[in-house]
Amino acid sequence: MITVGFALFAMFFGAGNLILPPFIGLETGSEWLMALAGFFITAIIAPFLGVLMVAKAGTNFTDLGQKTHPLLIKILTLLVILCIGPLVAIPRTAATTFEVGIEPLLPSLSKKVFAVIFFGLVLALSLSKSKIVDIIGKFLTPFLLVVLALLIVLGIWQTPSAETPATHTPAESFIFGFTEGYQTLDVLASVIFAGIIIRAVTDKGYTERHERTSVTFFAGAVSTICLLVIYGGLIYLGAVTDYPLSKQVSRTDLLLHISHSILGRWGSISIAIAIALACLTTAIALTSAVGAFFEELTQNFISYKTGVIASSLISAVLSINSVDSIIDYAIHILLFIYPIVFTLIL
Repeated sequence: MITVGFALFAMFFGAGNLILPPFIGLETGSEWLMALAGFFITAIIAPFLGVLMVAKAGTNFTDLGQKTHPLLIKILTLLVILCIGPLVAIPRTAATTFEVGIEPLLPSLSKKVFAVIFFGLVLALSLSKSKIVDIIGKFLTPFLLVVLALLIVLGIWQTPSAETPATHTPAESFIFGFTEGYQTLDVLASVIFAGIIIRAVTDKGYTERHERTSVTFFAGAVSTICLLVIYGGLIYLGAVTDYPLSKQVSRTDLLLHISHSILGRWGSISIAIAIALACLTTAIALTSAVGAFFEELTQNFISYKTGVIASSLISAVLSINSVDSIIDYAIHILLFIYPIVFTLIL
């Protein structure tokens, strides 16, 4: 159960999501606990329920929508794939990589040139289905977790306990954290990739539906605790940071500021590079998933190769926007699709 729990945690622990919690803390200040409560629901509990409900219903998202019209579930699945693919998630990973890992080290590099290089790598590795992504991922996630643990522990130890004065009421802080949790996209990812976790549980000998549900529940508890500690720690660091409030807030700049002030230059460079590489592997995995989805949906009319190329091109164009710009346009899409997925889950 613990092994599956960590697998579930790895699925939800997206490096690109790390830019969100510090911003929540900065915006809500002394009301950060209320914001964490809202974020906890949409970014941690809801994705866990997504996997759990799919496990209870069957093995994939379409099983969850058995009581709805087949055409509706197909359209909804398409919208979800586009959100966790070329419309939002993939371009955001590229933009995050540039702003966190490239721009601070190579400020003269054009973002358009970077997009060509980044998606050239994504395209090449997605088409070759190289195992280098899995190999890098096995080392990157533990390394990133260690650096983040160090960042949070030292941050709590070193920073003053005085939080930024709240500019939101407790209710406003809760709602802000709740809606900001949409940007993790983990609820959408949970219902699509739940099959991976369910297969892992089945392979361990839990073949009955009630057994799968029980194991998934306890695995989800492990994942929930890990995510709560990391996200909660980062929200707190955002609430006590000395980031200049007069400055226009950039989520990526805020994360870099916090890591530099706590870990120093080399520590912040380490976390920036780790996040950038993790975003690259995430982009490759999502691009491959998009290609496979359209190949299956169209019964090979759109080949895997065509799907991967189209996804990479669309993502490259959208990634030229800043991370904050992508988040700003994404919220309009997510405010529409999230309630529908929530309804199916609950």
